Amino acid sequence: MRIKMFAAALVAVVTAGCFGIGPPPPPPPTTTTTSTTPGPDPQPTFPIHAAFYYPWFPEAWNQQGFNPFTNYTPSLGFYDSSSTSTISTHIAQMRYAGMDAGIASWWGQGSDTDARIPLLLQGASGTPFRWSLYYEAEGQSSPTVAQISTDLTYVAQHYGSDPSYLRIGGRPVIFVYAQPIDACGMVNRWVQANAHRFYVVLKVFKGYKTCVNQPDGWHQYGPAVATSDVAGESFSVSPGFWKKGTAAARLVRNPARFATDVQSMIASNERFQLVTTFNEWGEGTSVEPATQWASPSGDGTYLDILHQYLAH
Repeated sequence: MRIKMFAAALVAVVTAGCFGIGPPPPPPPTTTTTSTTPGPDPQPTFPIHAAFYYPWFPEAWNQQGFNPFTNYTPSLGFYDSSSTSTISTHIAQMRYAGMDAGIASWWGQGSDTDARIPLLLQGASGTPFRWSLYYEAEGQSSPTVAQISTDLTYVAQHYGSDPSYLRIGGRPVIFVYAQPIDACGMVNRWVQANAHRFYVVLKVFKGYKTCVNQPDGWHQYGPAVATSDVAGESFSVSPGFWKKGTAAARLVRNPARFATDVQSMIASNERFQLVTTFNEWGEGTSVEPATQWASPSGDGTYLDILHQYLAH
């Protein structure tokens, strides 16, 4: 279970640690392609490939007695998420990897992550790349219907109609984190607060299929496991998991295994095909380039693998 940071004090989490050796296997003879809807609001169509993204640096580099709070060294160094050059590089890297969108961690109105969303949207301007938000508050508490509604109104007014925001069927997309104790009552709160305004993708919990009310989609966020297939909904892959301050990795990095997992993700044909994560350095789940997995392309082993199978 990852540790998330609160809105005011962005508390990041774990880092990766062991990494595999040897080049990834060659790409398959064909690659998955994702089309874009034509017209005045071009958007990616299913399957949508997206990566969870964390705009909480430099705050998250220094925490829990560690500075930096990571077992790795990003190729860009210990950057600032407000840097336009960093954002530009990250978007270019995700596009190289075949990502259609980034799912940006959002800690609420007025938070540091909130202040950076306009920069992310601006950075994607003029490209096919899109952004969605990851609503983190649900993973720390149980926001009321009124609070969720207020937050959705804020997101809709400030970001939802931006050309670079991800929309499905004209509705802005929002992913929602969750607590292990969450149940159908959480779904009820979101369905009531949303009132069909957003395309809502909730995190799964035990018994989610039995809920009378259902969101637009479901996903799993569990990067300590190599793959998570939410049948009929989404498929997630993780390169590894090694939290800073722990003795060993819970999921050892292995490029050959990751390449196989990416192929399984494609074969699943799930609507959302997700990478956990692009840059969660504290938990060590990043596919962003690092000195520990540098490659001749400059984009790093894990982005190279994604490029081989997903680029279009």
